[in-house]
Amino acid sequence: MGIDSAATTELKKLHDNVASVVLGKPEVIRLALVALLADGHLLLEDVPGVGKTLLAKAVARSIDCTFRRVQFTPDLLPADLLGTSVFHQPSGEFRFLPGPLFAQVVLADEVNRATPRTQSALLEAMGECQVSMDGTTHRLGPPFFVVATQNPYEFEGTYPLPESQLDRFLLRTDMGYPARQAERDLLRQHRDGEPVDRLRPVLHASDITRLQERVREVKVTDAIADYVLDIVEATRVRGDIVLGASTRAAIGLYRAAQAIALLDGRDYVVPDDVKGLAVQALAHRLIGKAGGIGAPTQATADAIREILREIPVPS
Repeated sequence: MGIDSAATTELKKLHDNVASVVLGKPEVIRLALVALLADGHLLLEDVPGVGKTLLAKAVARSIDCTFRRVQFTPDLLPADLLGTSVFHQPSGEFRFLPGPLFAQVVLADEVNRATPRTQSALLEAMGECQVSMDGTTHRLGPPFFVVATQNPYEFEGTYPLPESQLDRFLLRTDMGYPARQAERDLLRQHRDGEPVDRLRPVLHASDITRLQERVREVKVTDAIADYVLDIVEATRVRGDIVLGASTRAAIGLYRAAQAIALLDGRDYVVPDDVKGLAVQALAHRLIGKAGGIGAPTQATADAIREILREIPVPS
């Protein structure tokens, strides 16, 4: 089975379209597309105003998908996300009015500002792409892609994401400040208004679901599958890690490696695909001895880098 040249062309068009408005951030765009192609979700942890919302909007507009932004606040209720049933007087029946979570691309802005009760409303949606309300199951998507943001420097009025919630995010990364030249180009771009509002789709939602199916066909040898398991198991036996990576984390790293291989034009995974994604796929899921749930991921990221140096790479 050779790589589909049409898929390579489509993915390059998608990347370039997003990159035309999200300047100077090729690696962040790649990670966002990996999470999308792997049918996962993305957590962006960074200061306000560095392009987190712009990235989510650019991806949604590039694939002709419905997009909703939800500002998470302490008074946000689960029904504000999921929707509610209202009585329809002419028919004498209750009808379900879907909430913003029923969009195909959802930006959960400052997700750690909502209460644990509201955060838990995302668990079923992110884990199973469905919402259960009043005894009825409502499917989400396809595709269904959540991009959540949180500010690492604000703690007042926030509720750290629990481990079960963090484990639903396939990848975690930060945006970082743009380089000076990219920031100068951004200033020029905004002379005529918001560039993302002029963005046109290059793919349809059906194209993304087809590419997600193509990701699952990317070949992974037994040696590389064992390499993934070696990394995951190493997080469970280290003395400086209290809670190691879950089975969901192993599946996520496996699927992300398949996605980045397809993004790079290959129909097979190489060890560097796994190594290059291990920190982004695992660090936020671990609990280090020095910190609890929601603590900064620098310590756990360093632990994973050390694991990668210790475990032999398959040839």
